[in-house]
Amino acid sequence: MQKCMNWSAITFDWNRARAFLVTAEEGSLSAAARKLGLAQPTVGRQVEAFQEELGLVLFERAGRSLTLTPAGQALLDPVRAMGEAAVDLSRVAYGQDDSLEGNVTITASDAYAGLLLPPILEDLQAQEPGISVSIVVSNSAADLLRREADIAIRNFQPTEPDLIAKKLRTAKARIYATPGYMATLDTHTKPGDLGQARFIGLDETGLMLDVLRQLGFPITDRNFPLRTENFLVMWEMVKRGMGIGIIDDRIGDAEPRVARVLPEMPPLEFPVYLVAHRDIYRNKRLRIVFDFLSEALR
Repeated sequence: MQKCMNWSAITFDWNRARAFLVTAEEGSLSAAARKLGLAQPTVGRQVEAFQEELGLVLFERAGRSLTLTPAGQALLDPVRAMGEAAVDLSRVAYGQDDSLEGNVTITASDAYAGLLLPPILEDLQAQEPGISVSIVVSNSAADLLRREADIAIRNFQPTEPDLIAKKLRTAKARIYATPGYMATLDTHTKPGDLGQARFIGLDETGLMLDVLRQLGFPITDRNFPLRTENFLVMWEMVKRGMGIGIIDDRIGDAEPRVARVLPEMPPLEFPVYLVAHRDIYRNKRLRIVFDFLSEALR
């Protein structure tokens, strides 16, 4: 027998509970405001109103950050469960929508979002003018389970059972530089010749250095005078002749200002997947965008 809830005992506003949850997870009102797409004063008012509704103090200030009081900590798991239920409801409702007009959110790395997607989305807009697209640019994996995006372009296969993944291709990354920069080196016919070359680093972990060493490049940290975690920044530096960079050959080969370095060297290979949530995939316009991207990126 289904239990009857005492709805009259539930008097707080969900938007205020959401503001509390995101502030608790992000650690500050400013970070919560960015996450929610709201002004910081608005989030602050919602959190304050939530505390007044409950008659509790939920946060203590520690410098510029907020920490949970014991009362706030006790509420965190129940409010988080509410948040997950709200996301589930939103996802299922979105999946039932058969309208061909509306928004679809795509997340991709900065390189793909900035250099591969624009002409594809231009064609999509011409074919499906009723569909609007929002791009979430991130080099880390967006949480599709929490609806941070509807469709993701990823370089790894997801393991979550609720996600649908379609492998599009095996991409090839190669090393590129301007002919002008390569002319400053004495010779460059094999990896061992590039011990004095400048490379543009893409991380602070040393992963790129380790990969290149395994390929026979006699290099150290000193070969990376410039580092960034942004592919577009790296690529702009390469195009300006500031050093050597690694990028998907669909991007590299399309840029007339650069050329492959060691063109006979085997490329670095990585998969490209298109991913969506199983519930979301029922949405008709999402399937249209998913299939369009699948064909264009393949």
